[in-house]
Parts: sequence; C-alpha cells; structure tokens
Amino acid sequence: MIRTIILMVALMLVFMFVGNAIAGEQGMMIAFLMACAMNFFSYFFSDKMVLKHYKATEATPQSAPMLYSIVARLSKTAGLPMPKVYIIPDPVPNAFATGRNPSHAAVAATQGLLKTLSEQEIEGVLAHEMSHVKHYDILIGSIAAVFAGAIAMLANMARFNAVAGSHSSSNRRQSGLGGIIAIVLMPIAATIIQMSISRTREYKADEGAARLTRHPEWLMSALAKLEDYAKNYRMQKATSQTAHMFIINPFSGLGNLSGLFSTHPSTKDRLARLEELKREI
Repeated sequence: MIRTIILMVALMLVFMFVGNAIAGEQGMMIAFLMACAMNFFSYFFSDKMVLKHYKATEATPQSAPMLYSIVARLSKTAGLPMPKVYIIPDPVPNAFATGRNPSHAAVAATQGLLKTLSEQEIEGVLAHEMSHVKHYDILIGSIAAVFAGAIAMLANMARFNAVAGSHSSSNRRQSGLGGIIAIVLMPIAATIIQMSISRTREYKADEGAARLTRHPEWLMSALAKLEDYAKNYRMQKATSQTAHMFIINPFSGLGNLSGLFSTHPSTKDRLARLEELKREI
C-alpha cells in the first residue's frame, strides 16, 4: 500500500508540474484536481479500462477449460481468491494481471499464448501473474498505465500550447517554453516511474512463480519463447502506456536502444536468476 501511495503522489506531482508549465498557477490547480480525480478513477476502474482496450473477453470453465483450471489450481495453491480469467484476441503470446487487490483481480492471456505454449509453460506464465496478484503489484501497474496515458495526453496539450505561444506575446512565449520543457521531461518522467515499479517486481514475480509451481524450467521455457515472438511480432493494440503490465515487453523488437528505457529487465537476466532458483529448488 505504501508503494501505491508513493506512486500516486509522484504522478500527481508530475501532473502539477505540467499544469504549471502550460498555464501557471491556474494550470497547476486544474492539474491537481485532475490528478485527484484520476487517482480515484484509476483505483476502481483502471483494470476495466485496460481489459476493454485489449478487447479481452471473460473465460469460463466451459469456454476455456484448460486455462481456467490452471488458474484455479494456482489460486488454491497460493491461497488466493479465484480471479476472473480473460482471453485477449491477439495471436502474439503474452499475458498480464490487473485489478486493485486479490479479491478484485483478473488474469488475461492472449490467444497466441494458449496456442503457442505447452500446458506446463502456460502454468509457469500464469504462476508469474498470480505472484503479481499476491504481491499487490496489479494495482500499481494499473494506476501507472492510466497515468501514463494521461501524461501522453498532457504532452500533446503542451505541444499545442508551445506552438500557439510562439505566435503570441512574450508571456505566452514563456508559457510555450515551459510547454516545450514539459514535452521533453514528461515522457522521461513517466518512463522512470514505470521502470521503478516494473523491473524489480518482474524478478520477484518470476521467483514467486518458480516457488509456486516448483518447476522454474516451465517459466524459463515460456519466457524464451515469448521473447522470441515479441522481437518478431507486435501485438495489435499494444501501447507504451500498458507495456509494463505484460510478462514480456511487447515492444522488445524495437532494438537495443529501447533497452535503456525498458520497463522490464532483460530476459537473459531473468533466465539466469531462474536457473539459480532451479538449482536451489
């Protein structure tokens, strides 16, 4: 809960800085009110927004017996309530978990994941997501996704304000300069926030999955396959704002430069840690 509060405060400060850069004190106050409203909204509805964006449909024991039974088994083993299970209509294998707490959680897998991986590999992936649920990572990830999208929207507003200010008085030019600064800093701030909550939690979720299944090699095999697909294929509706939620960054194919600002640790490092856990377990 403390991490969630820190995240909300950090994102609120980013919003206020941008509001001040665009329209001074009045803009800062408007941004503050927007941030308060978004904190409330994202706490209760961010999971539904993300699932709707990816056109996820809820799975049942009848429509997806294998997927549903794996999640039910993992939930029982982990001592967690049964989350809702969703399938994303995308051929690229990937998965994420969302929700505000274990009692209001959802696990989503793409159709590609179900068709590409073996049942054991799927269990390794879903154990990773259930570990996120257990550690309350899902709320942080969902809130960050909503705010990252809003920050992108504000960046566009700042860009428009900067262009308009360039044809106005000196005061407006100063506001436009602030907007230009905001345009440069906002994406960096959003990325840093996403990185700070994502890289460490991915390692912890990998470890949690390994201990939950007692078979780290299942997740290792799955990660290698998912990374290979992500480097060659792009998810249809993937966005940079929600990339941190997935078990593998859907933008892995952008090249080495993207690794500098990646929300995920390298798959190579994750596999090395899992190999150590395999020997331990």
